[in-house]
Amino acid sequence: MHKINWQDDNDIFGRMYELTGNELFKNIRNAVDHYDADFNDALSWGQLKSKRWLIDQVQQLDLKLGTVFVCAGWYGTLGYMLLDSNIEIEKIRSFDIDPHCAPIADTVNRHWVKQDWRFKATTLDIHEFQYPMSFKTTKFDGSEVEMWEQPNTVINTSCEHIDNFTKWYNQIPTDKLCIMQTSNWKDIADHINCSDSLEQFASQTPMSRVLFQGELKTPKYTRFMRIGYR
Repeated sequence: MHKINWQDDNDIFGRMYELTGNELFKNIRNAVDHYDADFNDALSWGQLKSKRWLIDQVQQLDLKLGTVFVCAGWYGTLGYMLLDSNIEIEKIRSFDIDPHCAPIADTVNRHWVKQDWRFKATTLDIHEFQYPMSFKTTKFDGSEVEMWEQPNTVINTSCEHIDNFTKWYNQIPTDKLCIMQTSNWKDIADHINCSDSLEQFASQTPMSRVLFQGELKTPKYTRFMRIGYR
């Protein structure tokens, strides 16, 4: 068994790591200790079910994602779930405007970060995207590195949070695979771009070739998803 050396060895993440040996629980525990991360929402039933739905559909479509840009990537839980699946992925770059998110996401995905940055999170406003893109990311020691990346796949599971969404979406090149999710949950102040229906979301996310579109009921809201080429 593992010896727990965290600040609080009685919490659920520490217990789950002790019992299962799964590195994810250790990584989340470290993120809570070192960055005061609150995973209550990130690990809620609706969030996890929506991400599992995305992964299941990508697997059913047998898609190869290549280099992935996860936009508004938050705490990096989707990145971990994707890399922990059997989906063919070269690497994941996770972007969020909130500077607190990148170190947490890198901690959650520590296993993949250590594999030549197969996962790497960066603080960046996704409205500043250009394709291909040059950007600076931060190492664990605080130093910056200039990177140049060209995605094969663009994922945004937080479209309801994005202002000027049409402008952002239209900057994605037409040859890119897009996986987009939104919801109809308008009770959250940051949800400024909700869709009332799948049809409304389709009008926001025009695609030259649609591979999948559907909706998922959760206890608090309906999640809409579209997969295809812009």
